[in-house]
Amino acid sequence: MSERGSRRTIEGVVVSDKMDKTVVVRVERLVKDARYQKYVRRYSRFMAHDEGNECGIGDRVQIIEHRPLSKRKRWKVQSTLVKGTQV
Repeated sequence: MSERGSRRTIEGVVVSDKMDKTVVVRVERLVKDARYQKYVRRYSRFMAHDEGNECGIGDRVQIIEHRPLSKRKRWKVQSTLVKGTQV
């Protein structure tokens, strides 16, 4: 049997866990500004599948590319790297 194709993995911070079995993960990247040659932070938000509802706001997670699960969900939580502090 052959392995699956290489699936992307990215790290981010959970910003919302209000949905059932879904979290919103914010991923940060640095982009160099063309005019001022200064690095600027850019953010992307991904909907990720969280089967056990284990992630909370502030958790640092690793997500992996997955087959489409809904209209906007194409990622799955692979592991929780650091648990966030909830007040």
